[in-house]
Amino acid sequence: MESIIVSLIGLAGSAIGSILGVIASARLTSYRLEQLEKKVQAHNNLIERTYKLEERTEIQEEKIKAVSHRIKDLERSTA
Repeated sequence: MESIIVSLIGLAGSAIGSILGVIASARLTSYRLEQLEKKVQAHNNLIERTYKLEERTEIQEEKIKAVSHRIKDLERSTA
């Protein structure tokens, strides 16, 4: 009878230890996943801002080309 009780206590201890280990592992995995999601979101924001800056740069370059052509036309007409 004693050996059965000791075995049941050992089984209960092992089961509790395993369950607590799984819970701790799940929490750590969840935390790491949240941190990774934050980093990915920051990266995506950076990419979006880069695309917007590239669009603005292209627009500014077109405006500069147009102004340069106007200046050249004005210089030709006054010469």
